[in-house]
Amino acid sequence: MVAVVASFVLAGCSGSASEGGDKVVAAAIDGQVERPNLKLGFIKLTDMAPLAIAKEKGFFAEEGLNVTLEPQANWKVLLDGVIGGQLDGAHMLAGQPIAATIGYGTQANLIAPLSLDLNGNAITLSNRVWQDIKPSLPTEGGKVKHPISASALKPVVAKYEQQGKPFNMGMVFPVSTHNYELRYWLAAGDLNPGYYAPGDVGGTVSADVKLSVTPPPQMPATLEAGTIEGYCVGEPWNQAAVQKGIGVPVITDDEIWHDNPEKVLGLREDFAAKYPATTAALLRAIIKAQQWLDADSGANRAEAVKILSQPNYVGADEAVIAASMTGKFTFEKGDTRDAKGFNIFFDKFAGYPYYSDAIWYLTQMRRWGQIAEDKPDSWYFETAKAVYRPDLYLAAASKLVKDGVIPGTSVPETDGYRGEQGGFIDGITYDGHQPNAYLAKFKIGLKKGQKVTAAGVSGS
Repeated sequence: MVAVVASFVLAGCSGSASEGGDKVVAAAIDGQVERPNLKLGFIKLTDMAPLAIAKEKGFFAEEGLNVTLEPQANWKVLLDGVIGGQLDGAHMLAGQPIAATIGYGTQANLIAPLSLDLNGNAITLSNRVWQDIKPSLPTEGGKVKHPISASALKPVVAKYEQQGKPFNMGMVFPVSTHNYELRYWLAAGDLNPGYYAPGDVGGTVSADVKLSVTPPPQMPATLEAGTIEGYCVGEPWNQAAVQKGIGVPVITDDEIWHDNPEKVLGLREDFAAKYPATTAALLRAIIKAQQWLDADSGANRAEAVKILSQPNYVGADEAVIAASMTGKFTFEKGDTRDAKGFNIFFDKFAGYPYYSDAIWYLTQMRRWGQIAEDKPDSWYFETAKAVYRPDLYLAAASKLVKDGVIPGTSVPETDGYRGEQGGFIDGITYDGHQPNAYLAKFKIGLKKGQKVTAAGVSGS
């Protein structure tokens, strides 16, 4: 009876905070797990680690859950599996539940009650492009100075254009963090990555650099084949290019946006409403796994690497996974640097699903034309609250605090917004309370009143 009552509470509760209002409060959830047997999907990337660790270290079992983890061929297959009910939830691109909820690509009511991690991606260029730009890059201590601006690519892109060839780069999905990070980096370097016209999934209108979709594990092979000249992807597929000697990572996403949110746990809204106690148990298990991954300054990362290297998880060589999972990142052979924050799973409130994170993704969808027309600030706030569910996160985390499993200081008291953020490569600050004002700051990107057609951008 308690679980049934909780489901009604859950269905009507999307967080009490308003933009700049009161702090978010936990959803009222209690009772026994309603559905112990679950199937979760994932893509073979190191940032699926919280799911693998929750399984292998027994955190799912501690919460009364029997979870099967199933790798998916690509992000579209994974999304369809969650929407269709073949999967109960998944390691998901942050943009996927947002895009589905607003009906971009496909329409479904999905939610993100937990953020899986911060950072974890990089941009890699082919050897031939790297050799073209490296001589022009500034150095520091005998090594190339970082972060590297995309402006270094401008002469190369111009040369391709003179030869009548497109300069192609890859990303993993139209609403992926990787797409928006790659676009952000290119635009900050004064290169236009193109706009999406209505009904267009290519996003190449007016593009200086043309972006296309490639599933993460296929990135190195696609680069080696010469189909693309670079890509943005999560690990271990940047380090795989280094190991194979076919490419050079030039910038991490942390250098594009410091401590940016990455993947989320994606669920159907009706699943969370029908099975509130199961949802809370699922979140508790994953939060425990996130804490384990960041515990004692990464003391458990070596064990995590061994687990992830298994073929049923990421299936890459231990050395390749360890190259970015253990506090280091290799840009090219002989240039390995400290990168303690490259993967953050628990620290810095990494698991909390901030409304402002969802709003940032929505601003980038509008910036590049995936949202075809202007929206008022209130639309951004309401959409974020429909998808990102800190009330559910708090229901799980608060119980873990009460039971002494995680410290109270690891759970923020907030209205769901991070406040003004810096740390972007172009020096622009972001405030989730002012999405339209943020969009107006960009030199490259749609402005108020502008629309995209196949012929280009029109409007004031």
